[in-house]
Amino acid sequence: MEDLWIERYPFKNKPFEHQRKYLERFWKRPVAALFADMGTGKSFMVINNIAMLYDVGKINSAIVIAPKGVYRNWVDQELPKHLPEHIISRTALWTPSPRKAEKAELDNLWEVTEDLKILVMNVEALSTAKGMEYAKRFAMFTKCFMAIDESTTIKTPTAKRAKNVVKVGTHALYRRIMTGSPVTRSPMDLYQQCDFLSNDCLDSPSFYAFRARYAILVEKHMGSHSFKKIVGYRKLDELKEKLDRFSYRITKEECLDLPPKVFVKREVQLTKEQMKAYEEMKTLALAMFDKGLTTTVNALTQLMRLHQITCGHSKLDDGTEISIPTKRTEELLSVIEETSGKVIIWANYRHDIESIKLELQKEYGMAAVGTYYGDIDEEERRRVVREFQEPESELRFFVGNPRTGGYGLTLTAASTVVYYSNSFDLEVRLQSEDRAHRIGQTKSVTYVDLMVPGTIDEKIVRALRDKIDIANEVLGEEMKEWLI
Repeated sequence: MEDLWIERYPFKNKPFEHQRKYLERFWKRPVAALFADMGTGKSFMVINNIAMLYDVGKINSAIVIAPKGVYRNWVDQELPKHLPEHIISRTALWTPSPRKAEKAELDNLWEVTEDLKILVMNVEALSTAKGMEYAKRFAMFTKCFMAIDESTTIKTPTAKRAKNVVKVGTHALYRRIMTGSPVTRSPMDLYQQCDFLSNDCLDSPSFYAFRARYAILVEKHMGSHSFKKIVGYRKLDELKEKLDRFSYRITKEECLDLPPKVFVKREVQLTKEQMKAYEEMKTLALAMFDKGLTTTVNALTQLMRLHQITCGHSKLDDGTEISIPTKRTEELLSVIEETSGKVIIWANYRHDIESIKLELQKEYGMAAVGTYYGDIDEEERRRVVREFQEPESELRFFVGNPRTGGYGLTLTAASTVVYYSNSFDLEVRLQSEDRAHRIGQTKSVTYVDLMVPGTIDEKIVRALRDKIDIANEVLGEEMKEWLI
């Protein structure tokens, strides 16, 4: 009967086969883990899970906790796109100091009405007493469904936000975790994520009991101090059996009905240093830094300087290139944590490519990264492409300039492409997309654009996705509109 009900359910968008299977198996379970690759539609599955439970009277509210790069997407894109038409709902985005309209939306969540109330919060808000108390009160006084998007953000048992998320979760009737890869460093990553669902999931009363069962520990001594170090793991088959009881795993290889290209937006917030430089460049066509001055001579140069500032660097008038504190690389690393397999990373500037290379080497090792741009000699370029295409190679990340590497190469070993920054040229964008999406590719390809909302950065991505060639179209008076 339930299968027939799901077949007749008035979805706003028709589910893919793997999405329907998830809902059939898990929609009314109190706890579930959704381990699904980026681009397979995790948000569709969870939003419709919320809708179905609301329809049968099991819940009347939902809390979605997500990282800062994606939490606004839930309000702006995911919920409007996937929540069934017949459901009347009100949604509010948590901010610690809400503007008048935002405060009104938050206040509306407390009205006694029959519609579905949805609260969306940045996971960082759960590190604060104010955010924690608001979420806990909302979960306590409503029949609540709680979902953690990119649940690896709560994997550290000692982190304040992870502890607080678990505390809030105890008041929710239904709980879900969502991530592409729940294990980013070691099997120990699983404990806190699953503890949010229930401490019965892994049959371990504490992290230390979990570690003692599945990790091989040795006693280490350093001066007068001693500590236990993990040197290996055991009983992983048993751990997998436990996970299988409450989790649903889907990879892009298994999703044969996915569209060939899936586009994802990840937001990056400007640092205060970037904000100051961006406003100066936008209004005065110059920016002051401790080490010197950047000025522009025409609108196209101004556009490029604004774009560079959003990426985290600028070139001074004397030719010196300087770094500006940025959260962009941090967001890139967050995307990668959600991704399995090889990844292409396109960056428009050499400064970015070198910065990305250093960060990835620190996280994943020297051999994990290969770069491809103008100053790289031909022999090294061939090696990078060859090793990237080899399935067993350690080289996991191809970091390149799309103008140099975006033509002619076959990079089908990757099904995830991240645009750290974009070219202004539509042809360069389309050609670079096709390095992964070409003959030999057997999977759907996910394209992730990093962008700063409300800046030229966002306008560039929107124009390229709308197939507008910025280099040719944005001239004269139109350029002024872009800059404003």
